[in-house]
Amino acid sequence: MAKLNLELLLLVSVCTTCLFVQPSSAQLRQNYYSKICPNVESIVRNAVTQKFQQTFVTVPGTLRLFFHDCFVNGCDASVIVASTANNKAEKDNSDNLSLAGDGFDTVIKAKAAVDAVTQCQNKVSCADILAMATRDVISLAGGPSYAVELGRLDGLVSTAASVNGKLPQPTFNLNQLNSLFAANGLSQTDMIALSAAHTLGFSHCNRFSNRIYDFGGRKGAIDSSLNKTYATQLQGMCPRNVDPDVAINMDPITPRTFDNIYYRNLQQRMGLFTSDQILADDSRSRPTVDTWAANSNAFNSAFIAAITRLGRVGVKTNTSQGNIRRDCSVFN
Repeated sequence: MAKLNLELLLLVSVCTTCLFVQPSSAQLRQNYYSKICPNVESIVRNAVTQKFQQTFVTVPGTLRLFFHDCFVNGCDASVIVASTANNKAEKDNSDNLSLAGDGFDTVIKAKAAVDAVTQCQNKVSCADILAMATRDVISLAGGPSYAVELGRLDGLVSTAASVNGKLPQPTFNLNQLNSLFAANGLSQTDMIALSAAHTLGFSHCNRFSNRIYDFGGRKGAIDSSLNKTYATQLQGMCPRNVDPDVAINMDPITPRTFDNIYYRNLQQRMGLFTSDQILADDSRSRPTVDTWAANSNAFNSAFIAAITRLGRVGVKTNTSQGNIRRDCSVFN
C-alpha cells in the first residue's frame, strides 16, 4: 500500500492533464439542499423505488451510469446529455452504448418528481440526483446505505470523443486499472471496492467471448484463469456467433443482490472479465479480495468510502463551470 501511495504522489506531481479531484469538491456537503429543497432525498428515493418496482435493471443501470459519468469530465451528468445534429455526446461513444436506458430514465423521472415541487423547481442538479439515485439503488439491492455529499452543478460540455481512454476495459490488467483510477485520485483499494459493482447487472457475450473461444489465438483454447465449469456454462449461454443482444448475469450466484459474493466468485476463478479475475490473481490485490470475501462489513465500509470519493471526482461547484439543467438530457 505504501508503494501505491508513493505512485499516486508521483502521478500528482507529474500529471497536468489527469482528471483529479478538484479543490471545489471541498464545497460538497451532506444536507446541501436542507433549505433549498428540504425533502429532496425522500422525493428522489420515492421516484427511484417506483422505477425499481417496475424493473430491476434500474439498479445496475443507474450504478453504471454514475461510474461512467464521473470518469469522464467528472460527476456532472454530462453522460445523460443527448446528441444533436451539431454534437455527438458522451452517451453515443461506443463505450457507453451498452448503458441501460433504465439508468437514464431513473434520473429523468427523479428530476421530474423534484421539479414538480414548486420550492425545488430548477434548484437541484441532475448530477446530484444521479448521485442520490445511485445510493438508493444500492440500498434497494441489499447493499449499504450512506449519506451522500451534494452541491454539484451540471456540466456544460458533453462530447463522445472525450470518453476515449477514460473508462476501464474488460481486458485490463492490474497496472492498467490502477493507472486509470489513480488518474481520478482513487487508490487500488477504491478500485477493488468499486469493481464490486459487477455483483449486479449483465454483460453482452462479446465483452468476454475472447476468454471462452480460441483464447490467445489458439483454436479451442479457454483462458486458463477461468474456472472450467464456469467456462462451459458461459459457452452454453453464449455460443459462437450468438445474437449480439444476448446478455448474461455478471454474478452467476447472486445477480440481484449487492453483496460480497463478487469476491468469493473471484476466489473460485469465476470473474467474468479479465479485469475482474486479475484482482484475485495478482498478489498485490489478492489480500484485499480475500479480506472482503470473508467479511461483508469490511467490504461495505470500504465501498462507502470509495463511492464517496468517486462522487467528488471533477465536480463543478462554480457557475463558470456548470449550471442546473432544466432538462437533464439537454443543455440550457
